[in-house]
Amino acid sequence: MGFLERMLISAAPLAIASTGALFTELAGVLGIFTEGFMTAGAFFSWVIAVRTGSVFLGAASSAAAAAIAGWALARFVRKTGANPFIAGLAVNISAAGITDALSTVWFGTKGVLRSPEFIIPRPIHSVYFSWLAVIAAVIFIGHTPWGLRLRASGLSPGAAKERGIRPGLYWEAAWALSAFLAALAGAFLCYRVGSYTPGGVAGRGWISLAAVFLGFRHAGGVYIAALVFALAEMAGQNIQGIAGIPAAALLGHLNAGFPTALALLLYVVSQWTKKQKQIIMKRKK
Repeated sequence: MGFLERMLISAAPLAIASTGALFTELAGVLGIFTEGFMTAGAFFSWVIAVRTGSVFLGAASSAAAAAIAGWALARFVRKTGANPFIAGLAVNISAAGITDALSTVWFGTKGVLRSPEFIIPRPIHSVYFSWLAVIAAVIFIGHTPWGLRLRASGLSPGAAKERGIRPGLYWEAAWALSAFLAALAGAFLCYRVGSYTPGGVAGRGWISLAAVFLGFRHAGGVYIAALVFALAEMAGQNIQGIAGIPAAALLGHLNAGFPTALALLLYVVSQWTKKQKQIIMKRKK
């Protein structure tokens, strides 16, 4: 396997999750829950794939369930006025606990899950899907009326309502789509190694949020950011092999509190940016 192919395969799950996070950011409420749905997607896709013998069914069913959960979470937050950051963080924390508990009940261990019945699919498939997701996002966001309404909903909900747009519905749809893509990203991570490893997501959900901003909130830029992170991860692995330095340290995973702090910072930045744009729009009027 060549260097370029390895980099594309490494970047694919992150690009998929980042594309979903981009939709939530454009809708006005950044999806902090990405890490949790990636973890759940990795676990349940492996379990279903082993039980049914179909990796496609495992990935599709776990992603569909995540989409429903993402929609329900958005509806709950919108109707109750709950803090979306806290709600997303709760998903991340509970996902790890739930998967550990179910792993213990179903398989008698919290460790790595393997099965001779699991057939590892070709990793390059994740690359093709990441390209499809990014291209679809570019077309949808920039060249469809629904994409325009999504951005209008996130930029100025009040103005969107005056034009007959229902921002809440676009927010819920964005969270559902983001959860769907996050679960798929987790499934691709799991399928790449052929087993479920607790902690295998390794903070990629948090990094996907950073990729949204490093990619300047554009689908193409987000994909480039994912490639940059993949390159950094590969460089870290090489350094780890040579000098024994943990690759995770280079990506900010060494400190367990750093991802949460990063997510909080990104959430604050996204809300501040949205308010500044709203102020500018009001001044122009």
